[in-house]
Amino acid sequence: MKVFVTGVNGQLGHDVMNELKKRGFDGIGSDITETYGGISDSSAVCSMPYIKLDITDCTAVSTVISKEKPDAIIHCAAWTAVDAAEDADKTDLVRAVNVTGTQNIAVAAQKIDAKMVYISTDYVFNGKGTEPWRPDDKNYAPLNVYGKSKLDGELAVSSNLEKFFIVRTAWVFGLNGKNFIKTMINVGKTHDQVRVVNDQIGTPTYTPDLSRLLVDMIESDKYGYYHATNEGGYISWYDFCVEFYKQYGLPTKVIPVSTAEYGLNKAARPFNSRLDKTKLLESGFKPLPDWKDAVKRYLKEAQL
Repeated sequence: MKVFVTGVNGQLGHDVMNELKKRGFDGIGSDITETYGGISDSSAVCSMPYIKLDITDCTAVSTVISKEKPDAIIHCAAWTAVDAAEDADKTDLVRAVNVTGTQNIAVAAQKIDAKMVYISTDYVFNGKGTEPWRPDDKNYAPLNVYGKSKLDGELAVSSNLEKFFIVRTAWVFGLNGKNFIKTMINVGKTHDQVRVVNDQIGTPTYTPDLSRLLVDMIESDKYGYYHATNEGGYISWYDFCVEFYKQYGLPTKVIPVSTAEYGLNKAARPFNSRLDKTKLLESGFKPLPDWKDAVKRYLKEAQL
């Protein structure tokens, strides 16, 4: 199988390429930089074909995808800087990447009859209540510019394709790039205590684990909307931080605070990021491992 991956400079795209290589697939990585710009480990991105591609350029996307003719496209490229997306001078760029860029990929996939995987987020929902969001829920009303752009990206996929997987995830962390664990461990090394919100509830997602699932999906024809995070129940960011500080051996005290008390975010955050993943099992997909196990494997690999 030939698979085209966008956004390989990011956390997820990097690991999708590694998963493709592990399974012996023909992977082609792409991103906006002239050459691969992620970590130079033994990753597949460094040994598999790489193509510079600006997904907001409709002609370029059409040309590249038509030439490569992949069987599937895993679309990981996205604007993910949630607070920066709120800046008035960034709004057009956010939508160009997350909406127009996704539309361009979807149209190109349709032309060659390729499967497409679109990575979305719990931010498409309104973040209210305590019930886990189901894949087919329609109570969208995203709270911020980023969430609205990802929802419109979903619509661009579903309106152009029948052979698609829209996979919503949350609280992503991986080896390639910045993430909450890496940031907070660096802070914890220089501070006696840290403040972390305890009223936003969800589940972390380790990118190697999610990548395995995404490749499982393209091997199937079980199309539709899915939710995917690691297993292990629903927790707060405070719980998450306490656990990885414990595993890392940091004595830094973690102080739970409300979102209002924390008060540093420009973009509104959802309080309810719980995602119902039962559809994965119902469709025969293997769930992701427990998030505590994922943290253990990440800390071993990251060597922070």
